[in-house]
Formats: sequence, structure tokens, C-alpha cells
Amino acid sequence: MAGPAIRVWSMAEEISTSCDVRVVSWAAIERTADAFELHHVRETDDAAMSVHERWADVIIVQGVSFRIFPSIARTDKIVVADLYDPFHLEQLEQNKHLDATRWNEEVTKAVSLLNEQLSRADCFLCASERQQTLWLGALSAAGRINPLTYSADPSFDSFVRIVPFGLPSGPASQTRHGLKGTVDGIGPDDKVLIWGGGIYDWFDPVTLVRAVGSVATRHPEVKLFFMSARHFNPDVPEMQVLAETVRTSDELGLTDRNVFFNENWVDYDDRINYLLDADAGVSTHPVHLETRFSFRTRLLDYLWARLPIITTDGDGFADLVRERGLGRVVPPADPDALADAIVDVLYDDDLRASAITAIDSVREEFTWERVLAPLREFCEAPAVAPDRAASPSERRQQADFDRILSMPKGRRRDAALVMYYLRTGGVRRAIDKARGRRERQSG
Repeated sequence: MAGPAIRVWSMAEEISTSCDVRVVSWAAIERTADAFELHHVRETDDAAMSVHERWADVIIVQGVSFRIFPSIARTDKIVVADLYDPFHLEQLEQNKHLDATRWNEEVTKAVSLLNEQLSRADCFLCASERQQTLWLGALSAAGRINPLTYSADPSFDSFVRIVPFGLPSGPASQTRHGLKGTVDGIGPDDKVLIWGGGIYDWFDPVTLVRAVGSVATRHPEVKLFFMSARHFNPDVPEMQVLAETVRTSDELGLTDRNVFFNENWVDYDDRINYLLDADAGVSTHPVHLETRFSFRTRLLDYLWARLPIITTDGDGFADLVRERGLGRVVPPADPDALADAIVDVLYDDDLRASAITAIDSVREEFTWERVLAPLREFCEAPAVAPDRAASPSERRQQADFDRILSMPKGRRRDAALVMYYLRTGGVRRAIDKARGRRERQSG
């Protein structure tokens, strides 16, 4: 499973401890579950989705749910929008190779999808404090940071809840060797770096391959394994950085000697057998806007498998690695610094022991049970957002005020404002507002 599916599955497992849960997907579900229900609905079958909409008290949405199913977009049920993946920022990187018109269209579509959720949901989820700031800014621009929501919670921590990606609470256990002595070219005693997810345009695997090439001249036993070279969604075109990474590896003579590309996705339940055959986990990226607000979900698997982490600076997880001593943080696009970090993490026994001790402490903070507690608590006592709970007359009044403020400045707008103030506050309020306007203009 890819990140979004892993997150949904883990949410369902945790929330089902106190609530009745259905997972409804427009993609086929090949797994089974005892604690919650699984349903497959075709993208074109909104009538089938409406059955589940009527059943629910709380609906948790990700991505394009509103756009695909009108019954979800129109629901009067309580809605939680999971915004842990700021996919509009991913579109800036993923589609930058398209022509300007198509690039703009893809970003615009992503922003439109997010704005639908920002304007409608009763509660929002994000993955970090950085993301909470991002979404509070977006909600402010959408008018959702208002006196009603502020009065309910001036911190807005209950409105935009920090719910990071998580990891299993139980210990990682290996049932077979996924890499060492199994993959041709990776021996039982080799030193293995693992890249835990796909190769996407917002990452920088090319610098990593160059660094491994440098290390391999001194340590030929160092191997890099990309757990998946493809995007999890077959409808997504192959990303340009994948071709560039393979080309770089080929040109350096590293492919199938020191660098290995797994063509298919590893079965979710089998991934631990690959992770526990590695000696360190790696994640490298450029520094851009997507980096600033990302939460690298596969790094949680590294914590679960007790793997020291090597990562590029610039995102929130790099801050955690640096502050808690989980491995090494390197500057972006610096293969020499990255090569040095690889050697340190793989061959410095004291560093490795210290990192693993720190990981044992940190990983308890990211178990699914712990990180999903804010969502579980909301689902146990759900509430309509205060501004959505306002009476119809209050909402109409706000809409009228917004409409007037959007009018061009001039006598027509001034007259509309006076009439609005007369309707909502009487003659005295209208006079006071007009006097204040004249004083500001004369000042």
C-alpha cells in the first residue's frame, strides 16, 4: 500500500476500537479486516456511495473525494478533511516539466480540490506544526478563521489537529531475508542502504546515487536498494527523475552492482523483511516549497525497523533527526557530504549505537495509537464547526457582508453598506460606521 492507503487503514483500525467504521474506496481492496467494514464503490456510482453517506455520522475525506462523489460534497454530516499531504505543492514539482498551460491547470485543479475541503469541513488533520501553520493560513484566506471559530478555540488546535503519520506499536520481526543473500548482487554481509518508497520528482535520488558511487570506490560492499521505482498509481505517468536516476546509475556502472531498482511495489506486510535487511534508511530531496511542508511517511518505517536515518536538510523530519540524534542530516545536492554521512552511519559503531538508542525513544512517540488519538477523540464526540453551526440567518448575513465587500469601491458599495448596517444594527450603527469612514478618509 502507498502512504494514503496505509494511513486510512491505520485510522480505521484505531477508530474502530470505539466507533463503527467503514472504509469505502473506489479502488479495489485486496486486504481483509475483522475490526471494520470494507466496501468498494465505482467512481461513477454515486448512488452506491450515498448509501454509506446516509449511514455515517462522521465522514473522513482525502484528496478528490468531494469531486468524485456529489453525495459526499453535499453531505450535511460532520466532515473531517485529512490534509496531511499538501498535494498542491507536489504538483508544482511533479508537473514542472509540462508546458506552462498544463502545469498551471494541474496546480489549479489541486488548489480547487483543497479549497472545497477548506470551505466545508468541520475539522482538519495535518501532520506537523509546520503544516498546521500552512493550513491555518489557507483557512484564514478562506474565511474560516473568524469570530465563531476563534471563540470556540483561540489556539485552533482542535480545529486543525496535528495527526502525523505513524508506525506499528509492536516490535518489527523478520520472517525471511528480503535483500541480503536474496537479491542478486546483494550478499549476506553487505552494507545496505534502503530507499523506502517510490522515486518521485520532489525527491533527489540522483545525488544519492552519485554519493553511493563515490563510497563504492572505497567500500564496494555498500549497496543501495530502491524499494520501488514506480508510482503506486499506474495512471500517473513515469516521473522524469526516475529516468534521470536510472541513467545516472547506468553511466556510473552502478546498476545491479551497487544500486538496485525494484520494479514492483513490495507487499505491505512483507516490507519489514526488506527493512530489517538494511543497515540504514535514506531520503534525499531538493529544498523547495514542497520540502518545507512535507512529512516523509516512509521515514516512519525506518524508525519501526530501528534504522539510523540519513536525510537532506530542509524539512521537519530533518529537524527531528538532527535534534534527537537519529542519524545524519546533510546539505541538499551535496554528494560529497552525503558520501561522508553514509560512511559514518554504516561504519561508526558508536554513532550507530547512539542513533538506535535515540530511535527506540522516539518511535514510541509515533505509534499509530498515539498519533491518532486526536482523531479518535473527535470521532467519539464529533461536533459541527462553530461557523457551520451558525443559524441560517447568520450565514446569510455573513454572505451578504462578503458580497458587499467584494463590490468595487464607490457610492453603490457605500449605499449597500449603509443598508446592511441598518438591517443588522440599526440607525446608530450605520451613522457610527459612516462617521468612522469619513474620519479615516480625511486622516
